[in-house]
Amino acid sequence: MKKTLIIFLSILLMGVSVQKAAAQYEYHDDLYFSKNYVYEVGASIGIMNCFTDLGGTKGVGKSFIKDRNLGNSQIDASIYVSLMYKYAVALRLEVTLGHVKADDKSLESVKTTTYGRYERNLSFKSKINEVALIAEIHPRYFKKFDDGDKLPRLSPYLMGGIGFFKFKPQAKLNDEWVNLQPLSTEGQGFAEYPDRKPYNLTQLVIPVGIGVKYKINPLLNISLECASRILFTDYLDDVSTTYIDPSLYSHYFSGSQLNNALLLNDRQKELNPTHNSSIGWQRGNPGNNDSYFTFSIKIAALL
Repeated sequence: MKKTLIIFLSILLMGVSVQKAAAQYEYHDDLYFSKNYVYEVGASIGIMNCFTDLGGTKGVGKSFIKDRNLGNSQIDASIYVSLMYKYAVALRLEVTLGHVKADDKSLESVKTTTYGRYERNLSFKSKINEVALIAEIHPRYFKKFDDGDKLPRLSPYLMGGIGFFKFKPQAKLNDEWVNLQPLSTEGQGFAEYPDRKPYNLTQLVIPVGIGVKYKINPLLNISLECASRILFTDYLDDVSTTYIDPSLYSHYFSGSQLNNALLLNDRQKELNPTHNSSIGWQRGNPGNNDSYFTFSIKIAALL
């Protein structure tokens, strides 16, 4: 993350000298040079958040943005390179690094409305490492421009692509962060639950979103972008279905792994020591996959 921030600041400083370099190019006018294909190298910084089974807002859980909890936002950053065709279409390869987290305890102030979500008492955090190939569509550049025409400085755009992301959900136990996926907290991989397969920590991601780009000068631009990630897993937070029979853990685990699985699959006793969850009680909602999203500011130099 620190290296990404250094790259971001370096690109920003490039703007001090781009006006001198701009004189080397052939121009449509005094603002833009005439090349069909232009490379763009940039970086971004912003916030990353997620929609999962955990945390959220009051009630039993709402879909997508209605269940937002902006207090969970974390810093994210990226670096990228793009190939643009006449400023109308761009294809960029981007690496994004960030974090996501959620916690049922954030519902404490509205716990009387959450029908057990607060009492469930689960939480997670995860690093996100994403590599994606993304297309940008800039409608304002689709018209034909004659020599001498002023090209627009401000360009709203649509974006979408495909990529892969790595995650590793963890929960805090006795002041230590414990990896959740190896603990099969919902019986993933157990013979007693053949429909619950272990989930992969590297998966497909579909970024989609909108943005607006502003040309500062011929060789430097800045963008604001909001992008959501469509995921094909409900286990970003390690929560999806129902509670299992905890006695099964001794058939598969031993030592500290057994202890961690028993403590982390059901954490309701931490709030209510007399509580006992029944096998099959709802732990999460498998009807909706998880997702994460970013709001970012991007700055790029044209080559």
